[in-house]
Amino acid sequence: MQFILEYWAQWVFALMGGAVLAAIPKIKALWQAVLALLHDRIYTECYHFLSLGHITPDGLRNLTYLYKTYHTMGGNGTGTELYNRAKALPIHD
Repeated sequence: MQFILEYWAQWVFALMGGAVLAAIPKIKALWQAVLALLHDRIYTECYHFLSLGHITPDGLRNLTYLYKTYHTMGGNGTGTELYNRAKALPIHD
């Protein structure tokens, strides 16, 4: 009985390890997809407000929320540069 339990546990852990290894590329792809969507939303919002020449308080709050998540996930410096430009705009209601 001990022999069966010992090898059964190894088999279960091997299957779980294989499943985790198989999921890693999909998790990476999902991470990159979320990062790309955040990047796109930041660009869209920034260019919208830059074309207006001002930003609203709600727009700034939304943009900051998007940017913080984007930055935490490892977003690059191009999003930061645009965010800083939009953040520096005058605030109008």
